Amino acid sequence: MTQTAAEIDRAALDGHDAFRRLVVEPCRPVVIRGAASDWPLAEAAKVDGDALTAYLARFDAGRQVEAFVGDAAISGRYDYNHDMSGFNFRRQAMPLDEAVRRIAAGSDSETLYIGSLPIANALPGLAEDNRLPFAPPGVSPLIWIGHASTVACHYDMMDNIACVVAGRRTFTLYPPDAIGDLYVGPIDHTMAGQPVALAAGAEPGDPRYPRFEQARDQAITVELGPGDALYMPKLWWHRVEATGALNILVNYWWDAFPVGPDQPFPTMLLAMSAIAGRPPAERAAWRAWFDHYVFRPDGHPLAHLPEERHGVLSDGPDHAKMVRAHAMRMLRGG
Repeated sequence: MTQTAAEIDRAALDGHDAFRRLVVEPCRPVVIRGAASDWPLAEAAKVDGDALTAYLARFDAGRQVEAFVGDAAISGRYDYNHDMSGFNFRRQAMPLDEAVRRIAAGSDSETLYIGSLPIANALPGLAEDNRLPFAPPGVSPLIWIGHASTVACHYDMMDNIACVVAGRRTFTLYPPDAIGDLYVGPIDHTMAGQPVALAAGAEPGDPRYPRFEQARDQAITVELGPGDALYMPKLWWHRVEATGALNILVNYWWDAFPVGPDQPFPTMLLAMSAIAGRPPAERAAWRAWFDHYVFRPDGHPLAHLPEERHGVLSDGPDHAKMVRAHAMRMLRGG
């Protein structure tokens, strides 16, 4: 059975503190209706492609962008090719204004998509003209512009506010613990940086992905129209279908809960390189240690000692740096 995401009234989010408390801290997807409905960018896109092109031209810094370009036959579904040796689209550099004109004009022969474009570099001033009051301070947004498209199911390593500006988008989300049922592709041969869930784009009952049937009931489907926003915690899988002839999304990526200088994913890769190839019994032993020191189901590992005796295991960013320095000394053999 498909599930739905929680929704919150935009009026309840009178600043970032309220957004963090009500939306971010529960670590679940949340829909915020009308969050960007009053943006000038949304108003321009609502008029027509010419109005959008003219509005964006006011901010265009004249930079080259990388666009995904595919034949009409792929129907905007950007993916691997048949044997996963490559992809069913090509990357093409072009000026931003050319890409916007081609997208706004529509085409029967190609599908085109600009993704993850930093607004501060490509369209300076656009973010200031289209503000999200509850967005994290100091976070610079990115813009995504394209024809109708389907982006393969993937995750982000950062927390994400995705604001639909033009067109409609359907997000199909799976929780992080569904990873084993999603049949994830390679981590070093990807379309846009993150591995994708191969099963999420397959037809129901595909014999290659029998465990995916277990994940179907965990799916959360979210329908967003112009002006709506979706908060997604890091590591939530999401497949995104943009169904309008002209689609624009602006998003904000940031780490809502930083605790030290190192990012979790590369830290996990290092652990994987050191532990994944060891015998099952030894891996089970290391799992117990990870649970005890990292995931802490029973609380702090030194809770039985006074806090002043916690040493490098004391909580806080300064102590996280101490743990890192201690680990680096061990890696160097010191």
